[in-house]
Amino acid sequence: MTPAGGIAAIGLPSLDAHIVVERERWRLDANLQVPGGTVLALLGPNGAGKSTALRVIAGLLPASAGYVRVGAHTWDDHAAGIRLATEQRSIGVVFQDYLLFPRMTARDNVAFGLRAKGAQKPAAREAADEWLARVGLLEQADQRPEQLSGGQAQRVALARALATTPEVLLLDEPLAALDAGTRMSVRGDLRRHLGEFAGATVLVTHDPLDALILADHVAVIEGGAVVQTGTPHEITRNPRTRYVAQLVGLNLFAGRGNGTAVRLPDGAELMTAESHDGEVFVVARPTSISVHRDLPHGSPRNVWAGAIASVEQHGDLVRLFVTGPPDAVVDVTTAAMADLRLGVAEQVWLSVKATDLTVYDAG
Repeated sequence: MTPAGGIAAIGLPSLDAHIVVERERWRLDANLQVPGGTVLALLGPNGAGKSTALRVIAGLLPASAGYVRVGAHTWDDHAAGIRLATEQRSIGVVFQDYLLFPRMTARDNVAFGLRAKGAQKPAAREAADEWLARVGLLEQADQRPEQLSGGQAQRVALARALATTPEVLLLDEPLAALDAGTRMSVRGDLRRHLGEFAGATVLVTHDPLDALILADHVAVIEGGAVVQTGTPHEITRNPRTRYVAQLVGLNLFAGRGNGTAVRLPDGAELMTAESHDGEVFVVARPTSISVHRDLPHGSPRNVWAGAIASVEQHGDLVRLFVTGPPDAVVDVTTAAMADLRLGVAEQVWLSVKATDLTVYDAG
């Protein structure tokens, strides 16, 4: 029998997909490439099309156009009339709610896929025990799902997905059902297991921390389109949409550079330390923007008026959402909030130094 760790030694093929799904007033059009042994996170807001893409890859939803290829094999090709059934695809899937069979033990849940592929019961149960040992749950092998914690259920679902040695692993919000404390420890375990998997992994999430920790590459989907791709470092360093900037806690302004001046669509202008021409993005950290009751004087080259739209606690700081133009997110200390007597609807002045702005090409 192949040992549980044998999957890491198998060179599995890459996933190449062009997924088009058309519905009334909505369209998903996404190109996805995932080399074997890597994790691609599909990151985006609810309704963006992330889970739809996953369901097409899994064969659970027909595409309107495009293809899904794994190595030399075609799973989907709309133009050629090819569409393999889900059971014909070499996939493992972990859903948000895990979907463990409630009347089966953890061992039998993990063995289920192997039995479905023709393995004899003793061999399937032996392999299941190997996988349960690998995820640290051999002592829970005889327990039913209702007897498992959320983190344990997630690991059983992962073991079940990997036990059949799939070519592609699909994870649909695999940590969403966990509480914050459990999520942290399970996330670390999941990263280790994904690092040992030689196939292509697609992770759907709306949590940027999951994407940054678990993925090798990120594809940001908004409104049915891939709007940015890159490594987690590239995504967080140079966000290209306001959604991404907000996820990583940054202010993002799009405008047209003319020397050290950047003109924004709302008519506002930001002065930068370096010269740029053409369409650019300007990034400002919330802690780099200062709030004033009165018009400030001194070194900042960028000063504008605004009104506080909302106030939220943000860790040790207080986060202010200020309408401009331009609109901005600002982090201040609780002491500053008290000293300035800031509250919702208060009129304020914002300032930021040119040297605290990061500018890069929007092309």
